[in-house]
Amino acid sequence: MKRVAEILTISLIGGLLPLSTMAAADDACEGLPSHAALRGALATATAAEASGLNNNMWAAIVNRDGIVCAVAFSGANRGAQWPGSRVISAQKANTANAFSLDSSSFSNGSGQSAGLALSTANLYSAVNPGGSLYGLQHSNPVNPAVAYAGDPELYGADEDPMVGKRIGGVNVFGGGLALYATGHVITGGLGVSGDTSCADHNVAWRTRNLLGLDHLAASGSLPAVPGPASLFAGDAAHPDNIIFDITPNPNGGTGNSASGFGHPRCLNTGNSAALPPVRP
Repeated sequence: MKRVAEILTISLIGGLLPLSTMAAADDACEGLPSHAALRGALATATAAEASGLNNNMWAAIVNRDGIVCAVAFSGANRGAQWPGSRVISAQKANTANAFSLDSSSFSNGSGQSAGLALSTANLYSAVNPGGSLYGLQHSNPVNPAVAYAGDPELYGADEDPMVGKRIGGVNVFGGGLALYATGHVITGGLGVSGDTSCADHNVAWRTRNLLGLDHLAASGSLPAVPGPASLFAGDAAHPDNIIFDITPNPNGGTGNSASGFGHPRCLNTGNSAALPPVRP
């Protein structure tokens, strides 16, 4: 009887562990979009963007601690978009969150008084040889135990095995954006992947806008949250937009970005200047 009781206890605990993990994830992700909201916004954004290869997309959201809160896809099933882009989308979300700030970063004369939004598209030139952040992409690696765990049939579902866990990773091409709630408060990051990196950026931008988490524009006494595009490319309406200012290097290798935050153009590059402006 004792052995039976032990088995029953273990079975019950095993059954309860996933529920406790999901409950913890719900608490950690309070205030961020649900899986259904992310999937709906991603589907609408993907349909509105015909640049690149016009592929379906993966998207992921992380909270401020880098915990994955939602993973979704825009196609009919998990195989309708590049399978490899599931992990990349989470990696992009982690990156944008990890290297963006809000005004709470400022104290005792240090930090960013209005915050600083860096998209993954803004990192391409900075991390290449000669860039100010050279080698950043090799830090904070993706956790493979999180990336590839669980039942693949749940990938992109509400119960995606990445949800509730820290994925890590640094991605340095388009598709990752920080999420800013009302009051310019950073709440996490969004990552989109599945097409060219330029199309990924545009779909991520549209998705963030549809989710209402692009509060970066000046509002009353709050100054705008700056980003490389507003600081160096004169694009105040899109502060963390992709910047196309790379010219060929006459000596070969990586091209030269005038701002230091430029991104290469892509196949069938879309018009990022026409993306929705950020909101107050």
